[in-house]
Amino acid sequence: MIPILDIELLRTFHAVARLGRFRIAAEYVHKSPAAVSVHIQRLEAVAGGRLLERDNQSVTLTALGERLLSSTTALLQSHDRVVEELHGTALAGRVVFGIPDEYAAHVICDILPAFTSTWPNVVLEVKTAPSFELREQVEQGKLDLALVVQPMSGRTSALLITVTTPVWVGSTIFAAQEGEPLPLALYAEPCPYRAAMTDTLGRAGRRWRIVLDSASSQAIKACVESGLGVTLVDRARVSQRMKVLSDLPTVGDHEVVLMHARGGQVHEAIDLLSRTILENFRL
Repeated sequence: MIPILDIELLRTFHAVARLGRFRIAAEYVHKSPAAVSVHIQRLEAVAGGRLLERDNQSVTLTALGERLLSSTTALLQSHDRVVEELHGTALAGRVVFGIPDEYAAHVICDILPAFTSTWPNVVLEVKTAPSFELREQVEQGKLDLALVVQPMSGRTSALLITVTTPVWVGSTIFAAQEGEPLPLALYAEPCPYRAAMTDTLGRAGRRWRIVLDSASSQAIKACVESGLGVTLVDRARVSQRMKVLSDLPTVGDHEVVLMHARGGQVHEAIDLLSRTILENFRL
């Protein structure tokens, strides 16, 4: 008998792969952690091998898991699109969507084109700003939806996309000068990573100075890779020209969430864009 890939099992697997934690993935797919484990075991039986390696903190994909994730992303997208079409959805509307600069290129290039081509009657307006500013605009009703990075809060009004571990980075040749203030490449206010950097160094009694203050993630990256300063980035975004500075004080995990305007009407276009981002966003 030819093995069959169950869509529900695949959706659970994608949630675990993206979120990196069984408990958080279970909340996302509205199942118990035990049910998520059963789903993964059933999918591993079909795939013919282990898909995940687990420890006490998180899970990582095996080589087989990486192949399955890559080869089934389009399958899930096609499945959801067919279901929408079968239900006769003539999707239309306008969505004002906010993204932090550091994730803008990924979302704009890898996620939004497929959404707009599938739903051409949806008018999409995209704005970029620091996460805390986006959060304020959502709360003021100026944005319908926003991707926001923030310290782990456990808030239930936002849709969790993933959890990220920020790390200190400098260039591969960077060496801190003993006794000298730490040169920082700071994200423009109001940014959670800017606040995390200054607050963490302040609590540790570490002196610092500003080398760059910019709203551009590309400018921050260039400053760090050239050896002029250090900054805080998602661990997944450490480039080959950077190194992790493990001697600096640890910064706690942050969450990437989708926020919707309080009291705003969640029309179908906003809901579908939210699901599209949830299923396709990658650090």
